[in-house]
Amino acid sequence: MTRFRDRWPNLARTVLPADDADRVLWYGLLVVLGAAALTLSAKVQIPFWPTPFTMQTLVVLLIGAVFGLRLGIATVAVYLAEGAVGWPVFAGGGGYAYFLGPTGGFLIGFLVAVAVVGYLAEHGFDRRWHTALIAFLAGDAVLFAFGLAWLIYLFGVADAISIGLTPFLLAEAVKITVAMAALPFAWKLVGPRFGYRH
Repeated sequence: MTRFRDRWPNLARTVLPADDADRVLWYGLLVVLGAAALTLSAKVQIPFWPTPFTMQTLVVLLIGAVFGLRLGIATVAVYLAEGAVGWPVFAGGGGYAYFLGPTGGFLIGFLVAVAVVGYLAEHGFDRRWHTALIAFLAGDAVLFAFGLAWLIYLFGVADAISIGLTPFLLAEAVKITVAMAALPFAWKLVGPRFGYRH
């Protein structure tokens, strides 16, 4: 009997070598590359207080969809650990204290969002644009829920919404649109080559 995970593999699992030993090495490389992509996306920013505009939410969503649940969580966890020990991987540097600042909730939200998108991707939500939209909206909503919850604790409801949600709505809509278009397109390109059919 075919396992559900094998019927709906994530994109990374589909294109990587079938041999388990080789796949483990590739997974390790993907974690490193994913963490590096998150670092670079943090540095592409428009300064804004208390949380700058960056490309990180887009990268988090794409990591979840391409890497899947487990590998996505591992990638974001490595990135957060790098920041926690002081590596300057976040938008404004690094260090454990960064998690206690205004962006702390969003950083934790990265981990939950990548899990949500990864889970949905492994259930086929990244294959078509309308289901990809659901997956990416769900991931972004969870990410912002964590970010806003922490901002509410720090600044109150009104300020949290005005500084942590409203200014980002248009940018998030654009990022979700990009992700929603990218994943089904990627599956159309590589899916038939690796035995996947819509």
